[in-house]
This record gives sequence, C-alpha cells and structure tokens, in this order.
Amino acid sequence: MSARSDGMEFDLNKYRICVYAICKNEEKFVDRWMDAVSEADMVVVVDTGSTDSTVKKLKERGAKVYSEKIVPWRFDAARNKAIEHIPKNVDICVSNDMDEVFEKGWRKKLEDAWTPDCTRARYLFTWSYHPDGSPNKQFPMEKIHRRKDFRWIHPVHEVLEYSGPDKEKTVWVEGMVLNHYPDLTKPRSQYLPLLELSAKENPNDDRGMFWLGREYMYYNKNDESIDTLKHYLTMPSAKWDEERSAAMRFISQGYEKKGDLHEARMWLYKAIAECPHVREPYVYMAQLGYLQDEWPLVMLMTTEALKINIKTGSYLTEPKSWDYTLYDLSAISFYRLGLYEKSYEFATKACEMAPNDERLKNNLQLISLKLKEPLR
Repeated sequence: MSARSDGMEFDLNKYRICVYAICKNEEKFVDRWMDAVSEADMVVVVDTGSTDSTVKKLKERGAKVYSEKIVPWRFDAARNKAIEHIPKNVDICVSNDMDEVFEKGWRKKLEDAWTPDCTRARYLFTWSYHPDGSPNKQFPMEKIHRRKDFRWIHPVHEVLEYSGPDKEKTVWVEGMVLNHYPDLTKPRSQYLPLLELSAKENPNDDRGMFWLGREYMYYNKNDESIDTLKHYLTMPSAKWDEERSAAMRFISQGYEKKGDLHEARMWLYKAIAECPHVREPYVYMAQLGYLQDEWPLVMLMTTEALKINIKTGSYLTEPKSWDYTLYDLSAISFYRLGLYEKSYEFATKACEMAPNDERLKNNLQLISLKLKEPLR
C-alpha cells in the first residue's frame, strides 16, 4: 500500500498473490527461497514434520506456517491442505517448492500477463544446468492458478485439476523463469509405491502409467518396466507421439539390460518411427550400434539426429541429445570407417562443446596423428 498526501491509500499491485508450499527439513533452503518469493503478498507453508529449524526460520522471515500430519503420506493431500490455509480473497496462487527459485521480477511479469478471467498460468522451468551454470534442460510448468476451483490430484507427480463452471483460460507468462536446484541427498524411495498407488487409483491415466513404467526402469525392474510401458502404449488416451516414443525407448533399455539386443533394437526402430523429429531415439540407437561395433549404423543415426535442430521443449528432452555426445559418436564412427577428415571435424566440434573432457581431447589427438600418416 502507498499513502497519498490526503491520507488516502491505494494498492500498487493489480492482484493479491500468495505463494504456497509444503516442506519437511528444508532449513538450508529457507533464506534463499524466502528471498525469491518475497515479491508475493503472502507466503503460506504447510510443514509436514520438520525436526530441524525450518519452521522457526520460515516464521522469522514472515511466512505463515501450519503444521500438518499427512497419514498416509501423499503429495496431493499435503498440497491441498496448504490451499486450505490460503485466504479466500487471494487472486493468484503460486505453488512453489523450496528447492526452486524464481528469477527476480517474476511478480510484475505474472501480473502483466494475468487477466481476471484467467484460471492458470504457464512459465519456463529450468530442470538442469550446464557446467557453467547456464540452463540445460528447460520446459513449461503450470503450477500457478486462481484461488477457487482447483485441487491437486494423484499421490505423486501430482497435477492441478480444475472443476470450475467457466471455461479454462491458461496464459503464458513471458520471461517468468523458475529455476530448480534439487537436494540430491534426498532419497526418491517413496516415489515408486506412490506411483503404484496412483496407477491403482487412476488406471485410465496414461501419464501416470508412463511415469510408473519409467520409475520401474530407474529401479532396474526391467520386466515390470517393459510390461507397464507396453500397457501404456495400448491405452486409448496415450496419443502424444513424443511420450510414446520415449516409452518405446525405455522398453528398449529394459531389453538391453536383459541382454536381448535384438528386441532392444526393434523397439528403438519403433521409437524413431513414432516420433522421427526428436533426437533421443537416434542417440540411443547410435549408442547401441557402438556397443555392437556397427559403425555404419552409428554414422547413420548420428547424421540423422544432427539434422534435427529444434528442441521440442518438453520434459522428455534429454541433455545428452544436445551436448557433445552425437559429435563424439560421429567422430568415432567415421574413424572406424577410415574417414579421418570427417572424424576430425566432428571430434573438433565435440571438444569445443566439452573443452575440459580429457578423453575427447585424446581422441582428437589420435585422429590428428592418423591424418598425418602417409597414404599407402
């Protein structure tokens, strides 16, 4: 609020904004997080059992903190409990975890984009970074919504569900960026049982089925992963070509781990056919060819992948499809095929993209020496 000379006051902000979060033992993130969300009118946090100084530090920084026990544990229930503590007169709710940091000026960008008939907002989310700190993997996120008619659903990988009478209107907030700095010391052991529960509760939810199959893959539960992802591919609602291609790619990985390289290759061909405009299945096929010393296949796959110059921007984009990996594999395949000049060209590019990688530098030196050998 700002006071005028006649004593009247007026609100400088267009909307009343609340940031809300759930937490447990996040004391090391509190100050950084509170600095980032300080542009909001209020901050609401549900603490689910911290034993450190998280609650004390949050209250000292001005957050409204509520202690809640969520039994049995599920993320959607915790987030919905946080929504319950948000005052009804709030216009915009911003869900935010404590390992995530908004770039400064986010509030103005949000207010400039938001209109009274908006229901939710989308913005850019940075998932990972290059060694120099610049963004690597980024994709759209939509955890901003109006106060009424929203709730979280699914025990894990929860999403916002809208139940209002009017038509949804989602706005893109240009320039609004949320950066993710995950706590890698925290285990993800709770994810698998929660995903299994989610699949049981929502057997027709294709996205949840995909995530469950992917989680099985992370745990090297290869048969479960393959069976779950094959089931996902049969679901009528599983229509997104990029996600279907990823499922086929993960099935291929499962077969590769089981030692069935023939099936692994067949599923990668399917992944390429399903979504030929993404690099990932070509990269995996090139790596499989590398394992089997099939250098023409490696050369073909890397050549085709490098023709793709536009990222889809989805959460399924893998960093190795856009780093030095393709150039490295190309250089090796051309070298093995005796095409040393082409090999040198791609090895040079790989070194430019990863200048501190000793293996890449050694490979470039080896190729350089081969080029200097007299022709026979």
